[in-house]
Amino acid sequence: MELTPLQYLLSAAAGLVVGFSLGLVGGGGSILAVPLLLYMVGLEKAPDAAHIAVGTTALAVGLNAYINSLIHLKKKNVDLKTGAVFAAAGLAGSAAGAYLGHITPGTRLLALFAVFMIAVGASMALPTKTHRNAPSRSTPKTAAAGILVGFLSGYFGIGGGFLIVPTLMYVAGLEISKAVGTSLISVGTFGLATGLIYSLYGKTLVAIAALYLIGGVAGGYLGAALAVKTPRDTLKKIYSALIIAVGIYILYKSLGA
Repeated sequence: MELTPLQYLLSAAAGLVVGFSLGLVGGGGSILAVPLLLYMVGLEKAPDAAHIAVGTTALAVGLNAYINSLIHLKKKNVDLKTGAVFAAAGLAGSAAGAYLGHITPGTRLLALFAVFMIAVGASMALPTKTHRNAPSRSTPKTAAAGILVGFLSGYFGIGGGFLIVPTLMYVAGLEISKAVGTSLISVGTFGLATGLIYSLYGKTLVAIAALYLIGGVAGGYLGAALAVKTPRDTLKKIYSALIIAVGIYILYKSLGA
């Protein structure tokens, strides 16, 4: 696929927006990666645009997660055993999800992705529940949850951190800071697996993924800096409204197509 210099520049800018969102609200920040590549960079009218967007952004998000996991490892915010169980089990789910997503017609995949975005946005708007007593750890339950979350991550080409973090808290018994750090192992694994599977079918733009990654690292620092100055509940409500609006727009476009 031939892209213009402007599209390459816009790809880095889109990565900046995704990284900024991740730094600002954490889980759910990468869900804007696909629509930005389609509508901001302008891949919307390219042949098989939906699958290219999913494969490319999954690779970028996965690599970004692995880089960020190193920071959490240094801070000892990663439970390697739990992370390995969740990621290894979820790898099978993400591979199956990526293959099923690849054979799903592009317009249908985008319509389902839009519905998923709206559901995510609505869930982010709900008040966060706190649990004082964490459940006991269960390896079989952790593995089963990994398969399910991995499937969703592979099918939609998302990081899935907003699903992985609460799962690690309530199924694996991790406190939130360790759950966030540990989740990055799975986000990286699922994203990389999805991106590689799509690349086998020629549906991954490596150069665009690299630009997304570069922009994402820079945007992450900016988002994190702003996050400490703004109430988290306010940020999540604003961001959830944005996700719902983008989801409705994608649904409108895909149904029209």
